Amino acid sequence: MKEIKPFITLVGAGPGDAELITLKGIKAIREADVILYDALVNDELLEYAKPDCVKVYVGKRAERLSTSQDEINKLLVDYAMNYGYVVRLKGGDPFVFGRGGEELDYAHAHNIETAVVPGISSSISLTGLQQIPLTYRNIAESFWVITGSTSETQLSNDLQLAVKSTATVVVLMGFAKLSQIVAQYQQEGKNELPIAVIQNGSTQEERIVLGTVDTIVGQVQSAGIGAPAIIVLGEVVAKHREFAQVMESLKTTVLSS
Repeated sequence: MKEIKPFITLVGAGPGDAELITLKGIKAIREADVILYDALVNDELLEYAKPDCVKVYVGKRAERLSTSQDEINKLLVDYAMNYGYVVRLKGGDPFVFGRGGEELDYAHAHNIETAVVPGISSSISLTGLQQIPLTYRNIAESFWVITGSTSETQLSNDLQLAVKSTATVVVLMGFAKLSQIVAQYQQEGKNELPIAVIQNGSTQEERIVLGTVDTIVGQVQSAGIGAPAIIVLGEVVAKHREFAQVMESLKTTVLSS
């Protein structure tokens, strides 16, 4: 019998496209004795695992948890103790609203060694793929990444601060609160601020809706957009190659009605 050496590595799987994972992440998957993976992880990545690797689905989606975080923490430790090398495969980056820090704390409390392989967060990758720059000289000097839903399922208070700034704001896991988010911007008089909603970014099912704070809710409803989706607010959204065309189309529709 081989000696079991408990070890846990958090691996960021990227935004959805299987090719947007790091080479180091692939190497970790290949060496894993056990892989605990989330709902937004591309199944193609599991094909890199060795034949005898135990694959455990611990599906988690925004506002719909099939496995609680406490259960996942315990599974990580149990599998590490009994199998050895565990890879926790998480969508995006483990430390961008991925609760990676909580999982490390739990592992350390049980004296298990850990490592982290960073992943490409959807907050920077999906905007990049759409050629929307998060920062742009003389337009946006910074960007905020905010969760759309706190542990109490409330809209983050940080959004109230972000709305007052000129920064680009990316909201993750906030699609269900799109109307509330828009309302905060309207209260600040930013009715014409460009906004984008990107669904299933980086995958073959990717869809995007471009509009303004005042128009986006109706546009999203008409397009049938749903979660998972990120929300991008800021003047930089107007840099999208199709933004001007979409705005012209909206004006034509309003005039004709």
